[in-house]
Amino acid sequence: MPTTDTAAPKLARTLGLWSSVALVVGITIGSGIFRTPATVAQRVPSPIAVLLLWVIGGAITLCGALSIGELAAALPETGGLYAYLREGWGRLAAFLFGWSELVLIRANALGGIAVVFGEYFLRSVGVDPIEHVIAARALSAAAIAFAAAVNIRGTNLGAFVVGVATWAKFAALMILAGAAFAIGSRHGAHVENLTTAAGEPLLIGGMGLALVSILWAYDGWADLSFASGEVKNPQVNLPRAIILGTLAIIAIYLTTNVAYLYVTPLHTMARSRLVAADTMFALFGRAGVVLVSMFVMISSFSSLNGSMLASPRVFFAMADDGLFFERIARVHPRFQTPYVAILLAALLGMILVLSRTFEALTDTFVLAIWPFYALGVAALFRLRRLRPDLRRPYRAIGYPVVPAIFVLAVAAFVANALISEPLTTGITFALILSGAPVYYAVFRGRARRS
Repeated sequence: MPTTDTAAPKLARTLGLWSSVALVVGITIGSGIFRTPATVAQRVPSPIAVLLLWVIGGAITLCGALSIGELAAALPETGGLYAYLREGWGRLAAFLFGWSELVLIRANALGGIAVVFGEYFLRSVGVDPIEHVIAARALSAAAIAFAAAVNIRGTNLGAFVVGVATWAKFAALMILAGAAFAIGSRHGAHVENLTTAAGEPLLIGGMGLALVSILWAYDGWADLSFASGEVKNPQVNLPRAIILGTLAIIAIYLTTNVAYLYVTPLHTMARSRLVAADTMFALFGRAGVVLVSMFVMISSFSSLNGSMLASPRVFFAMADDGLFFERIARVHPRFQTPYVAILLAALLGMILVLSRTFEALTDTFVLAIWPFYALGVAALFRLRRLRPDLRRPYRAIGYPVVPAIFVLAVAAFVANALISEPLTTGITFALILSGAPVYYAVFRGRARRS
């Protein structure tokens, strides 16, 4: 066992069911629903196909949630997906996930969320974020730093911030949708917008790439598993929170996208970088822009804060297994949080947010993490065969069909990405696999001793 600041570092179980549900919703509903619709509209010239893709994305996510819930209940350990990969496929697979979290996944995720915070902050004060990119990125980096400070101070404080902001963002999206349906017809909204195509051909490759963007918006449903070691009664609360949170997200996203399309024609949405602000401008003018920008800032920061709470636990669990540098496993002597892991995640996120575009950040994130989700879900089949006596308080609904659907769906969109964007996708997977020689050269021996 690695040497740390405490003899056997343990994180207190302080998160109940509803704070866990709020964490799932809070992490997931961040920047995607306010930024992704424009990207989807650029790639898919049919509003019906757009809505269908959001349904498909939700269905894939729900299949994953129904499946990962079994692993979360059976293996309620800090690190979540990392632990499932380790138990199902061995230490190398688990290390590659943690390595990817370090060099690709988490920093790109924090950066993508924070970019939207910075852009909407400027929009709320009447400044064009396109013309003031440096200011937007500086604000984004500051948001990451603040979220890190909150989560170092304590898990309960971080969860409290997420909980309060989650209900605020839920109310904001319902206000946006309600206003669109109630008064949209007086401001140019038409039901025909929901069925009128833009005119370009509908291509399978474009739909596949649009699904990658949609899965960015849905991502976060599994992040609660990273903090499994801090959830009360985890065998019951973890699967319930993941499934309830995912169902709520699907309903919110579909409602919001129908509202966007009702007010904004698809061809206009494709040019709308900040679609929520443009929708509210159409309904309420400048006051609507300020209002929704404030809500988006709350939403983005909530997601940023929740992601900062959950993700560093992966590095903590790796170090505790001897698969990462021992210092990363240190628990703050006063606040009892993995402060070194949080600082590392924040630093990498700040570097990327200052150097990459939103699209580059989010596409890299999805292509890097969703294959690991599929590998984790596939571990269900292996563990049921190898460890039939493992206590499973919750068993995956629809097994084996539901987990198989999830794994095959992820394989399909990754294959489409390899065909449509071979260079970007190839570089992403090359960086993931570069962790293999690091594992064998540095950490394999340590893991054996641990």
